[in-house]
Amino acid sequence: MMYKKTDVLEDIPKLPDFLVALRPHTVWEKTPVKLFCTVQGNPRPIVKWYKGGVPVDPLTAPGKYKIENKYGVHSLIISRYVPHLTEIHPSKLEVSMLDRFSVSFGVEGGSISLVCTLVVVPDLPNLPPLAQWYRDDKLLKPSKLAEMLVGGGAARLTLPHLAKDDEGLYTLRIFTKDGTTEHSAYLFVSDAAPSAPGAPGAPLSVKAYDINADYVLVAWKPPNTVNEMAITGYFVDRCESGSDTWVQCNDAPVKVCKYPVHGLKVGHSYHFRVRAVNSAGISRPSRKSDKVTALDAAESERLQGTDEGKYDIVIKDDDLEGYVTIPGEPTDVHASEIFKSYVVLSWKPPSPRGRAPLWYVIEKVSGTGAWQRINTAVKLHSPRYPVFDLQDGQKYQFRVYSVNLYGSSEASEPSEPIQKVDEDGVPSAPGQVVATRNTKSSVFVQWDAPKYLKNLMGYYIDGRIAGSKEWFPCNHKPFKHTRFVVHGLIPGESYTFRVQAVNVYGLSEESQESSSITVEPALATPSAPFGITLLSCDGSSMTLAWKKPKHCGGSKVNAYYIDKRNADSLVWKEVNLVAVTERICTVDNLTEGTFYEFKVQAANMAGVGVPSAPSAPMKCEAWTMEEPGPAYDLSFSEVRCQSLVLLWKAPVYTGASAVTGYLVDMAKKGSSEFVTLTQEAVNHRYLKVTGLKEGETYVFRVRSVNAAGVGKPSKLSEPICAKALPGTQEIVAGVDEETGDVFLSFEACEICETSNFVWSKNYKAIGECPRVAATSKGRTSRLTFSSPDKDDLGAYSVVVTDTEGVSASHTLTEDALNTMLELSYAIRHPIVPLKHGLNYEVLEKGHVRFWLQAVKLSSSVSYRFIVNDKEVTSGEGIKISHDVATGVIQMTVDHFTRANEGTYTVQIHDGKAKAQSSLVMVGDGEPNVHNSIVLLGPHFSEYLYFTVTEDCTVMLACKVTIKSSTHSPFFSLLFLSIKLILKETSFHWYKEDDEIVPETPPNVMSGACALPIPMFSRKDQGVYKAVLSDDRGKDTSLFDISGKVFDDIINALAQNAGASASELVLQCTPEGIRLQCYMNYYTEEMKTVWKHKESKIASSEKMRIGGTAEMAWMQICDPSDKEKGNYSIEISDGVQTHTRSFDLSGQDRGRVVGGLPDVVTIMEAKSLSLTCTVWGEPTPEVTWFKNEQEVASTEHTKVTFEGGKFASLVITKVTPEDSGKYSINVRNKYGGEFVEITVSVYKQGEQIPEPKLGHPKTPAATPFPSSFNWSLCF
Repeated sequence: MMYKKTDVLEDIPKLPDFLVALRPHTVWEKTPVKLFCTVQGNPRPIVKWYKGGVPVDPLTAPGKYKIENKYGVHSLIISRYVPHLTEIHPSKLEVSMLDRFSVSFGVEGGSISLVCTLVVVPDLPNLPPLAQWYRDDKLLKPSKLAEMLVGGGAARLTLPHLAKDDEGLYTLRIFTKDGTTEHSAYLFVSDAAPSAPGAPGAPLSVKAYDINADYVLVAWKPPNTVNEMAITGYFVDRCESGSDTWVQCNDAPVKVCKYPVHGLKVGHSYHFRVRAVNSAGISRPSRKSDKVTALDAAESERLQGTDEGKYDIVIKDDDLEGYVTIPGEPTDVHASEIFKSYVVLSWKPPSPRGRAPLWYVIEKVSGTGAWQRINTAVKLHSPRYPVFDLQDGQKYQFRVYSVNLYGSSEASEPSEPIQKVDEDGVPSAPGQVVATRNTKSSVFVQWDAPKYLKNLMGYYIDGRIAGSKEWFPCNHKPFKHTRFVVHGLIPGESYTFRVQAVNVYGLSEESQESSSITVEPALATPSAPFGITLLSCDGSSMTLAWKKPKHCGGSKVNAYYIDKRNADSLVWKEVNLVAVTERICTVDNLTEGTFYEFKVQAANMAGVGVPSAPSAPMKCEAWTMEEPGPAYDLSFSEVRCQSLVLLWKAPVYTGASAVTGYLVDMAKKGSSEFVTLTQEAVNHRYLKVTGLKEGETYVFRVRSVNAAGVGKPSKLSEPICAKALPGTQEIVAGVDEETGDVFLSFEACEICETSNFVWSKNYKAIGECPRVAATSKGRTSRLTFSSPDKDDLGAYSVVVTDTEGVSASHTLTEDALNTMLELSYAIRHPIVPLKHGLNYEVLEKGHVRFWLQAVKLSSSVSYRFIVNDKEVTSGEGIKISHDVATGVIQMTVDHFTRANEGTYTVQIHDGKAKAQSSLVMVGDGEPNVHNSIVLLGPHFSEYLYFTVTEDCTVMLACKVTIKSSTHSPFFSLLFLSIKLILKETSFHWYKEDDEIVPETPPNVMSGACALPIPMFSRKDQGVYKAVLSDDRGKDTSLFDISGKVFDDIINALAQNAGASASELVLQCTPEGIRLQCYMNYYTEEMKTVWKHKESKIASSEKMRIGGTAEMAWMQICDPSDKEKGNYSIEISDGVQTHTRSFDLSGQDRGRVVGGLPDVVTIMEAKSLSLTCTVWGEPTPEVTWFKNEQEVASTEHTKVTFEGGKFASLVITKVTPEDSGKYSINVRNKYGGEFVEITVSVYKQGEQIPEPKLGHPKTPAATPFPSSFNWSLCF
């Protein structure tokens, strides 16, 4: 795959989601309306507007529609009139490009949009600029595969169904007043996941040529094969237009990228596709070809036209030939395609031909033998025919007869002798490949063309990281030129490249690899290393270390060269001819008792830098002390006016026992009085030093400690002044105001072209980590958390390389994280906070005032009053206003009568935030407001709350009843008897304003409703709403699942899961061993802790922690002796902790030590043998099962166990009924093991079924009463 620089927005994929959905609108006729919605997602979602299911196109009704997209807020403006605009040609507009699309990367089956923002003067809604899109200098036309849109300040090309055919250089050309302006960038489209591991990628560029009545020639380009096995052939499929049924055209794979398809139906239209085959399987199909119609190509040649003034007259040759019955003989019989596997015969149709339907008969002869007819099975209507069954080494002649219902013509003249030839073969390998620098993430590769081109189609370029054996494709479509820019490389990484030439026969041999090149811009030699230190000596060799150059020269320092000399000599001698890549080196072949001096030079791509100053003389004398040697490579970070952080590396010489800690000493520069900063030895290799005096210079040293005592002190650090760099900034923790992402941000006070931001947690570099993503832009770097939780707490630091020590740190605490998570949720789900919901008051003269008060309103606030689902505006008898200062929004009704009864709602939209409040007003009797205002309607007697069922389904529940109240005794008896919900009462569930339709409709008549949320996880967070309504009014209950509520639900699930948790069971896997704990439900949000010997285990490459909905597991990869011991899992529900444990240290339990596959796919009537080696002391018992039922030994199914080691299950002549999940249980008194095998039987001619592994709901292995023989797992 293509390597790509990590970007925060590209590193966190998100499904498209409406943050703010569309709302219903009621507007007056001829009034403009503006519809809003806000979306999120990564990659950025494509938003399309529809009216009545038909896409809204502003160009179809100029001036009526306007579509805008600003900062993720999408709007559709519907105007009330169509303006009249003076005719202006698009080429007369002034157009400037702003944000331009960059090099892009897609995957087969995905979609991508290339967007370029524009500034257009004048900007007319119905007159977009004239824009053209090109791919590899070929003009693209709008189609289902290439959607184009110009307008709204942008030009967009959307490729909704990517295939490798879409790869290439895309150019946007805009016609402007001053000519044209254009922009180009490359689009890479990589292969989708293969249909089977190791299967090749899909072929591409499938096209049909030489189209005739029942014959076409299909050609394509071969895919790139990098790490896959070589392609052995291709299958060609056809499909009639309008049908989804594909028919394979060739029985055996064809080896060249051309295939003649015959047997088509005259007048029918077809599509073609191709699949590649290798030893691992069959590729995914290519993109289907354009539609072609099987027609007689010679028919149009038989038409003659004359111009007779107003009309064109067309005459067929049939009309000129007169009355012809027997046709003439064909002419010019020859071979148009000659390959090893087939020959295509071609000829010219007869003349005269006659009007009767015509077909052809072909005969062949070899040498002096008799003529033989070769197309006896079908009537051949085209002057083309592929011949497949010719013998190697023989020459053939062919002749053709024309036949119609009146008879046959004479035979044509025989063709020249034709012989199948060996394939011309692939091109020769390309010549020398040279890679040179281009940008921070790309390399320019050029090469010499092959000596023998042989109808060259193009080239494939492959690359690999230096030192890696895995190659990756740099392009996925043959490139025609001998130079190519490889994009998406990792800055600072080293790569080598190779090239292959492509033609119809496949791929050539690989070229020689290029020299390794580092992806960096400008080059210079590095500065001198310094601080040479002696780390260990055994009397004949000395181990040295040194500090890296302060300036790397614009590329990675990849080599060091060491020179030595006797202290009493002036002659330097080279120590290493082969470069040393680490900053530590052991110098051998030294004389004991002699003093030596050393110097070091660093090298990069630009060459070897200047040497360091000679070290102090060092005596070659063996170290025998029991205390450890010196720590080394002391460095500083986060230097401030009163503090700094000191870092170091562990000693090479450890003494008689392991190092247990470190002591740090400090002194002022020039003083020999050191102060020990740590009362006790610290067990980590960093220390934050505080209490420094601003402007003072200090030196430090580190002493290592083991059981024997305190060892040699390290070499003194470089003097460091307690003074911050000018403009030093600190790390800032915050929440993105647009996306709600929690992040740490740092702005460097200085930076250079080669600088990188290196983030660490607890002073260990973070590197590639799914929990965080680091992005850099200019002087600023941001570390964004994907799903922050308590595991992300700790001290974070960042260092800017190739600077004078620019760095900073920040400790993320639980309280600060919780505060930011609350703010994140508020940003992602914004609301307008209300001091008071919708209320009413009766004023003088029967006026009624409806009002609500928000905590804060901006000057851009918009709102609507809706009465009985219709929007009302200020007018006669109604006055609507608001006050930004007080946050009050109000509506006054001058004459409140029975006609004004109903539901009153206010909808507020302030920026991205929104709010809604409702009030039900119902009256009766005389229209006296003082006696007729009644609040009436169904309501919740218990608002939403949650429960968790035994199967761990979260239920949102509520209880409902009727509400009746009045402000006048006149109504005291009117609703006294109404206590029940009516049948007409409706109940609806919503999440974030999107309606949820449960499988079981809510039964409001029962007085209680519940919404099940199975498989509850973080994705179920959000604001849930229950709405109860009928013709008397409605009531709403909100339930916000976030923060503490979310934690309470997880704890309730954990309580159920912990109580149901099984004992830990062991499962052997290809990677090592796995401990599994089955429970009613598991989700990663539960507070689960795995422990080994009472120490908490963090997920790593060695110990992988994960789970499914049915179990939690921990994978121990490549286990060794130090992984022995007691393991446990703790599931905390906030009140108690549920613990399950397992001892990995015991006896020889029964187990399977090898031989069984996970999946077996076998053809019907074949014999299946499942054989494995088992182990255990005492000898274990072996039982076979099929679909959890024990298998007995029969004639059809034979079960054997020989020598206490070899267990077999043999099924003779398998049938489809033998498909299923087989398992073997190996057990003795110390325990056992359960191993499963999935067997699939398919019939001859059927497609080989895809393997499907079984996933048992119950433990596949049982707990062991004591322990097992650890050595058998290694």
